[in-house]
Amino acid sequence: MLPNSTPIRVAVIGVGAFGRNHARVYHQLARELNIVELVGVVDENSARADAVAKEFGCRAFGSIDQLVSTNINVQAASVAVPTIHHLPAARQLMQAGIDVLIEKPLAPSLAEADELIAVAKKSGRIAQVGHLERFNPAVRATVPFVTRPMFFEIHRLSVFTPRSLDVDVVLDLMIHDLDAVLSFVNSPIREIRAAGLPILSNKVDIANARIEFESGCIANFTASRVSTERVRKLRFFQPRQYISIDYGLQNVLVFTVGSDEGVPSANPEIKLSKPQITTEEPLHAEIQAFLHAVRTREKPVVPLEDGRRALAVALEVLEQIEAHHGRLNLAG
Repeated sequence: MLPNSTPIRVAVIGVGAFGRNHARVYHQLARELNIVELVGVVDENSARADAVAKEFGCRAFGSIDQLVSTNINVQAASVAVPTIHHLPAARQLMQAGIDVLIEKPLAPSLAEADELIAVAKKSGRIAQVGHLERFNPAVRATVPFVTRPMFFEIHRLSVFTPRSLDVDVVLDLMIHDLDAVLSFVNSPIREIRAAGLPILSNKVDIANARIEFESGCIANFTASRVSTERVRKLRFFQPRQYISIDYGLQNVLVFTVGSDEGVPSANPEIKLSKPQITTEEPLHAEIQAFLHAVRTREKPVVPLEDGRRALAVALEVLEQIEAHHGRLNLAG
């Protein structure tokens, strides 16, 4: 356990769009709270590594080998390289005694996810997966209201950008909501049905999935990265309540039927309440939680096992999409 007064020395592995944001937040936390020190960034693109290092006042490295062979004593790192490189990067860091925050999806396959879990256990490292929406203030404010969810409707729509095209829309976008719903619904999955299509890339760009749980709960997911607008909303129904989350606006509306206290709506039999939320950048909260786990050696809020669970469901969604392609003669 680290002394509370000692800044944790961190690095960021991969400083594309996601990785640069990790470096930015570490730099902010260093200035604002003095709980961390960003000592290095790693990227095989030397110009990008140099630019980010200069921007945030740290050293640039071309490889993890270079990073761990220096005497800067890195204690923790964010892994933001493409998904196919998560295992070799995180494994090398953990075997070098460095705790890791691994961007989602955890891995491209369950076998690689299992190996990451095994390496973390064997090396005694703190390992957290970057399911960002768990740290959204709106999601956190909703958790105390969850009783028995029975029906979810989720939409995550984004305009097309060339980033993250190494994975399809299910592993890029939908997996955020899969993880959130799985954290709300304490029940095994009974059935998954899904459909999706490639539109502007050679991978699935728009997808819909219907998941039925053993509890009887149904969840409908729609994810698109070819939309003309940006929408991130999750709504669910449970006995006597309807709860609406807007991830982007970071707000929650709770509609309750009955005598629970709340702000009355136009209908006297339905009461509306709006939990008080302190707006915060989810990445800021996620990284603080990771640093807390590193310092205290407590289990992370989102352990690798949760990342594997979401990945398993996402991969099953993709299998169902492939089966649907076959029925439409779109296979291949």
